[in-house]
Amino acid sequence: MVDVSRDGSVVRITMNRAAKRNALSAEHLTELLDAFREARTSDAAGIVLAAEGPVFSAGHDFADVHARDEEGVRLLLELCTVLMKTIQSAPQVVIARVQGLATAAGCQLVASCDLAVAADTAGFSLPGGKAGWFCHTPAVPVARSIGRKRLMELVLTGDVIDAATAVEWGLINRAVPADELDAVTDDLLARATRGSRASKAIGKRTIYAQLDRPEIDGYEIALSVMAETSQSPSAKEGRASFLEKRPPVWPD
Repeated sequence: MVDVSRDGSVVRITMNRAAKRNALSAEHLTELLDAFREARTSDAAGIVLAAEGPVFSAGHDFADVHARDEEGVRLLLELCTVLMKTIQSAPQVVIARVQGLATAAGCQLVASCDLAVAADTAGFSLPGGKAGWFCHTPAVPVARSIGRKRLMELVLTGDVIDAATAVEWGLINRAVPADELDAVTDDLLARATRGSRASKAIGKRTIYAQLDRPEIDGYEIALSVMAETSQSPSAKEGRASFLEKRPPVWPD
C-alpha cells in the first residue's frame, strides 16, 4: 500500500491505497513510518510524499477506529503522532505532493511536511467540527502553519478550503495546474536541497526547536547552535568559497 522509489538524491514515498482514499489505518501508518525511517537513514537529500488516486488522504480509517476501545484508539493516535514527528525530524527536506483532497489526518500529513505543493484542484479540511469527532491532533501542526483565527475557522466549520486559499493561509507553498504538479514539486525540492546536507539537517532541527517558543527562547536556542556550527567543515567551506570567489565543494 506504500510504494517507495529512489530517483537520484530523492526518495519518493507514495501512498497507494486509492480504493480506501488513502485512509490511515494502523497498517498503512506503519508502512509509512517504516518507509520514512528507512529514508531518513539513507544518503538521500530530499523526500517526496505523494499519493495515488483522486484523494491525497482522507485521514484516519474510521473502520479501524470504530473497532477499537479508548486504549486502542490512543495507541492508533500515538502511532500517527510518531509518524508526524518522524517526518518533521528527518534530516532530509520533506515535501508533500498533493494531487487531491487532504482531510483530517491527511491534512495533518501535509502540515507536518517541510514544504507542500498542490494541484489547484486540491482541497484541505479538518472536518471533525461538523461531525462527532473533533480534529484535535490534526490541528496541532496545522495551527503552527496558519495561525489561530484561520485554524479556528477550519476546525469549527469543517469546511474545505481550496488550494489557492491554502497558499494564502500558509498551509502549502504553491498551487499549480495538475499537469505542472510534478515539475513544480521537483523544482522546489531541488532548490531546497542545495548546499551542505549536514548544515541543512541541523538548520531544520533548530528551526523546529525554536519556532513556537517565545522569541527570547528562540534566540537562545538559535544563537547557541549557530555559534557551534560556525566551526563545522560545511560552514568553513561556505565562507572560504565566498571569500575566494569560487564554487563551494561541500565535505558531506
